Amino acid sequence: MDLSAVLNKWRLGAVRGHNCTHNKWEYQLTDIFLTRRTMLRGMLAATFFTLLTYNRAFASVSISITDLAGRTVTLPRPVRRLLVGDGALAYVLPLLKPNAPFGNVVGWGENFRLADLNGYDAYLKRFPGIATIPTFPATTTDAINAELAISLAPDLVLMNLSSLPVAQSSGLIERLERAGIPLIFVDFRTHMFANATRSMQLIGELLGCQERTNAFLQFREEQIARVEQRLQNVSHRPLVVIERAAGMYEDCCMSYGPGNLGEMVNMAGGKNLGSTFIPSNFGTLHPEQIITSDPDVVIVTGANWSLYAPTGDWVNLGPGADPVEGQNRLQRLMTRPAYRTLRAVHTGQVYAIWHAFYDNPYNFIALQRIAKWLHPTRFADLDPEETFQELHKRFLPIPYQPGYWLNLNTTASATKSTVTE
Repeated sequence: MDLSAVLNKWRLGAVRGHNCTHNKWEYQLTDIFLTRRTMLRGMLAATFFTLLTYNRAFASVSISITDLAGRTVTLPRPVRRLLVGDGALAYVLPLLKPNAPFGNVVGWGENFRLADLNGYDAYLKRFPGIATIPTFPATTTDAINAELAISLAPDLVLMNLSSLPVAQSSGLIERLERAGIPLIFVDFRTHMFANATRSMQLIGELLGCQERTNAFLQFREEQIARVEQRLQNVSHRPLVVIERAAGMYEDCCMSYGPGNLGEMVNMAGGKNLGSTFIPSNFGTLHPEQIITSDPDVVIVTGANWSLYAPTGDWVNLGPGADPVEGQNRLQRLMTRPAYRTLRAVHTGQVYAIWHAFYDNPYNFIALQRIAKWLHPTRFADLDPEETFQELHKRFLPIPYQPGYWLNLNTTASATKSTVTE
C-alpha cells in the first residue's frame, strides 16, 4: 500500500472511530488531499505528524468501571468497536460524537429503526452509512445472538438495564465473558431520571467524550431545574392517565406504573393513574378503571410504527411527522370505550407525545412539555419546543423538525391547557 493510501486509511479511521467534536485533524488531512501536488509536497511531514498524533491521542488503556447493574467490568478506553445491544441507546451517540455518531458502531438492535422510523430516517439522511450496520432483534424479552455478537468483535457491548434478566437467563453474559468481550448495562428506562446522569457519564468516559458529556448534563440539569423550581409548592395535581403505544394493538390500555413515564407525570406536577393499579413500571389498565377514575388529563404515546404495526391506529410522532394525520388518529383513539365519556376528552385535555422519550436522555424535554400541559400558568414563559431546538443546535448533528407532540383540538405543537390549577 502506498503512502497516500496509508494516510487516507488513517484519516477515515480517525474520523469514524474517535470524533467527539469537530476534529481539526480531519480538516488538516482533507487539505492535504486536495491536490496531488500538495500531498507530495507535505507527505513526509504529514506522515510523521499524523502518526505521532494518532499514537498519543488514541492509545487505549484498560479501566475498570461499575455499571448500572452493579457489575465491575474491565475494558479498553476509548472504545473503538461498539455493539449497541438496544437500538434505543443510539440516541446517546449523536450527543457525544456529532461528526460521526455511529462511525464505530459494529452492530445494533433493530428497534432503533422499527420503533422510531421517523428518527431513524432523519439520521439516515445525514449519515447514509448506517443502513449497512448489522442489526438483530432487541427488546427486553430478546437476547442478543451471542454468536453474532462475538463475530462482530466489539470492544464493548452496551445494553439497557431492563435487559439484565434475559441477558442472565440466556447465558449471554457468561458467553461474552468467555469470549473476552465486556458488557455493561446503563439505564434510561427503569429509573429514567435517577440513573440517566451516571449512564451518560459512563458512556462518555468509555468513548473518550467527557467534555461533551459534561456540557450536555449541565444543560439537562438546568432544564430539569426549571420544572422542579416552579412545582415546589404545587397543591393541585391533575389526575393523568397515560396510555403506552396507543393504537398499536387492538386491546386497551397499556400504561405505566410508578416508574418510567409514570414517574415523569409525578415530577411534572401530576398524579399518575397507573400507579394506583400497576405495581411495576409497565402494565395494563382495564377500560373500566379509566372510566371510573375519570382522569383530568389523557396522554398517549406515539411514533412511526409502520414497520411494527402497519395497520394500527397509532399516532405518528417524531421529527417531521404530519400533524394533521396525527390529529385524526388521536381523535379516533378517543372514540374507544375507555375514553369516549371522559371529561378530559370533552374539555380537550388530551395530548400525544413521542414514545421514544420514555428511554432516552432527551426525556427532560417531555418533562417540560407535560408540566406545561398540567400547569400552564406556572409555565407560561417556558417553551419546550425552544428547549428542544436549543438541544439540537448545541448538541445534535441533525436539524430540529417539529412533530413530537400534539393536542386533541389543535395541530399546533405548543397548546394552551385549560386544566384548573
